[in-house]
Amino acid sequence: MSFGKRTPLTDESRLSDENKLSKVFARLIQNHGPISLMQYMGEANARYYSTRDPLGAAGDFITAPEISQIFGELIGLWLADIWIRAGRPGPVHYVELGPGRGTLAKDALRTMKRFDLVPKVHFVESSLVLKDVQLAAVPEAMWHNDLSTVPTTGPILLVANEFLDALPVRQLVRTETGWRERMVGYYQERFLPVAGSLPMDAAVPVERREAPVGTIIETCPGAAAVMQEVARRLAEQGGAALFIDYGNVDAHEGSTLQAVRAHEKVDPFTDPGEVDLTALVDFAMMARMAQDLGARWLGTIGQGRWLKGLGADARARALGQIAPQHATAFWVAKERLCAPDQMGELFKVMGLAGPEWPDGAAFAGPAPGVEAE
Repeated sequence: MSFGKRTPLTDESRLSDENKLSKVFARLIQNHGPISLMQYMGEANARYYSTRDPLGAAGDFITAPEISQIFGELIGLWLADIWIRAGRPGPVHYVELGPGRGTLAKDALRTMKRFDLVPKVHFVESSLVLKDVQLAAVPEAMWHNDLSTVPTTGPILLVANEFLDALPVRQLVRTETGWRERMVGYYQERFLPVAGSLPMDAAVPVERREAPVGTIIETCPGAAAVMQEVARRLAEQGGAALFIDYGNVDAHEGSTLQAVRAHEKVDPFTDPGEVDLTALVDFAMMARMAQDLGARWLGTIGQGRWLKGLGADARARALGQIAPQHATAFWVAKERLCAPDQMGELFKVMGLAGPEWPDGAAFAGPAPGVEAE
């Protein structure tokens, strides 16, 4: 999920109060009973992203490409490096899932061009609001609602920054009477999580069925579907992919659902459609799935370590020399991306590649010919 300045379009300016999603959900639950958490999150985020540009100081959150050009430039460097070492195959396609304002693509494409890599550009985006912004940033891009219409010939260089975390999750909870799907109910004018009535034990791996009461298992069918398609394409077409998001490198239990509004964490069961709902990405499962489908897993490491391995420190210093009046700002932005107590460890970078493609720089060490500290 990633996304100058546009004024957010709120439901108050587009929809009547009765058509706000909270009112729609309340009526639905009162008439038909609780809805699944996956439906709640999916419909809430669909409404949220279709009605606003959520980025920046006036929005709800800021993503790495908007913090510093260093982020997109180093992604472009990584893609150019692996493409060159793969033998410069073509025709090649740059594909970005959830390209936000197009900032990452603009910075990455500028860097790739320095190495004679000028791919066709494909954005997978459904928000009309964000498409307008992306068009201004990367006018040569072609837009797709999903990966199915992206060309199937020629290698792909795919980037997904904060995309998987916004896809709806399904949760199962262990109750006194067995496993149930976690639903969303409506009581005393409030949404709240409740256990469903249908037994779901068969959906839980045998080795986890006897977990303590209260245990929550979380999966993301949408993320799995995306990973299956990307891995299949890498296996058949060749290429490389970077998934950058906050998540876990090991299996975990418990709910990771959270909400952000105006850069602050808020209750995810308040104002659906008006807040950004996300959940942690299970990178371990994503890596296993990709390998099962024939893609190469290059590694999953912290964003800070990966960026530093590609020369983030050196790039921040170089930018400071070009514009000394902004040297401190460049360094502070780089630290925000890389420091362990900021985004450096919370966010992970997972690399994938086609079976015949080389290893990815910075997953095992510094990129060839790039200074790292």
